[in-house]
Amino acid sequence: MCEHAIKDSCTGEVEPVGSRRRRLWELPTNCHCPLIGVCLPLAMLRRLVNKLLVRPLEGDDYDVHVWAVHECASRNRMAELLQRTLDERFATVLRQFRGLRDAAALHAAWRQAVERGDVAGPFWATLTHPRCDLAMIENVVRDMHMIQHQAGASTRVDLGRFAELQKQNAGISRELEQTRDKAARTADARTRELARLTAEGCQLRAELAQRDSTIESLRRELDTLQAALPDLRDRERLARRVEELEAREQALSDKMAQLRQRFARERQEAATPPPLPPVQPAPAAVSAPALDLADKTVLCVGGRSGNVPNYRDLLEKEGARFMHHDGGLEQASELLDTSLAAADLVICQTGCISHQAYWRVKDFCKRNGKRCVFVDNPSTSSFSVCLRKVAMPVADGVT
Repeated sequence: MCEHAIKDSCTGEVEPVGSRRRRLWELPTNCHCPLIGVCLPLAMLRRLVNKLLVRPLEGDDYDVHVWAVHECASRNRMAELLQRTLDERFATVLRQFRGLRDAAALHAAWRQAVERGDVAGPFWATLTHPRCDLAMIENVVRDMHMIQHQAGASTRVDLGRFAELQKQNAGISRELEQTRDKAARTADARTRELARLTAEGCQLRAELAQRDSTIESLRRELDTLQAALPDLRDRERLARRVEELEAREQALSDKMAQLRQRFARERQEAATPPPLPPVQPAPAAVSAPALDLADKTVLCVGGRSGNVPNYRDLLEKEGARFMHHDGGLEQASELLDTSLAAADLVICQTGCISHQAYWRVKDFCKRNGKRCVFVDNPSTSSFSVCLRKVAMPVADGVT
């Protein structure tokens, strides 16, 4: 077996240097405590210890650690088990450190591991490396001692920070739970609203479909009726035309009857010899006085809508009150009787009114003895001539 160059911590003697890695029990005893504490987690260490013992080791984590460190001082089953476990656990790091040929390269690799903060594997690989002498072991153990102190201080700071973060996390968790409850309630409300809107949409679509069906049915029925009566519109138009012609025929018949009566009366008067003049002079013929339009109500029936303001101006210059009815073109014929009853004089534009309105005016004035003047031309000048005629006296019986 090749020898190692190692200086015992008690005797100070230096042994020859070899090429084999040191074993755990070959390291100085002051290396065992940081090595077991840093490189093996407590749970793993307890499993390894209990694996070799008949009864599980009683005690806390410190007792397990102390027992394992004590067993590393010599070669035994526990030391060999710890050696195999450390080699398997840090096999990758051991392969990396195997290529280091001198102490300077080994020391540089250890410093790089310290700067990275990953020291467990490099700590085991450095201590067991063939080029690690007693001075380097002392330096590495001192570095690890300070790293443990710093780690403990950092752990205390981290624990305080962890406790504060736990409080913050508890508050955030409560807020998150409240937010989740609120979101759940909002989602439920939106779900109910969506269900309601969906139901309303279905109902509206059903109503729309029913309406479309009704419209389509009515359209088919209309098409059927139009197909059965292809000349319905022509018939309606002809019927209205027939009514107008009948009304005009009636008007012409009445006018012809009046002319016949007048012609018969004039012919009878012409056949009768004139009476002898009386001894005394005959009284002057009685004539109707001229009509004063001041404060009188004059109703104009018919006429052109553009000349109505001119009609109004002419009558108001004479001091009369102006009324107008379009003769049934747009205004209802039933309102004509009311206007006729309120008028003192009626001017009828015969060319711009309906037949029904014409006979209604004529019949009303005849029955009520109201003076009515008929004008054929609806112009403003014809209306002015009509007013001059109204202002002139006329014989009795002339309307």
